[in-house]
Amino acid sequence: MQEYVIIFSRTIFLYLLVLLVFRLMGKRELGELSILDIAVYVLIAEVAAIALDNFEKSFMKSILPILILFSIQYINAVFILKNKRIRDVIDGDPAIVVRDGIILENEMKKQRYNLDDLFQQLREQGISSVQTIAFAFLEQSGKLSIYQKDGPTFILPLIVDGYLDKKHLRLIGKTEQWLEEELRTQGIFSAKQVFYCSYENGKLYVQLKARKN
Repeated sequence: MQEYVIIFSRTIFLYLLVLLVFRLMGKRELGELSILDIAVYVLIAEVAAIALDNFEKSFMKSILPILILFSIQYINAVFILKNKRIRDVIDGDPAIVVRDGIILENEMKKQRYNLDDLFQQLREQGISSVQTIAFAFLEQSGKLSIYQKDGPTFILPLIVDGYLDKKHLRLIGKTEQWLEEELRTQGIFSAKQVFYCSYENGKLYVQLKARKN
């Protein structure tokens, strides 16, 4: 009888602990989880299963790896929130695989993404022809985001979290010098001051970072 009580109490405690840990890790859709997220979630599930089965080992020692994994993931989340470069290294960066109806073969090879994968996702979204696509982005999750030529114009961010995206500048046919001059006309002398910047309808839109109290 005592063994059943231990199983019951451990199960309830682990359920609440894992629920709390996942809640504190932040809200992300299942399809948007990074490889690191998935690895941590799988490891936590495995550790929880071992903690339920192993009665000989101290329960606190059994759940300690869960707390360590949570700490690692939480610290990682803080770093990637504050630094886009770290975020791109860990989570990756969306890749353009189709532009103006042209499939970018080199980029697809770089992402190890083949034509069968591309056509499958086009069919799933009801896209009958590559020629109708203005931009197709392969997201970090593996999902394909598509913007068609006859649809709303997709706005490429030029600065995100103080990080200048040179690739997007090239895509809109602009230079770093042009952007620096445009920022100076608004009294901004460093991209580090900018939280978000885009070029929309022939005008530069800039949102500065919030000031720290």
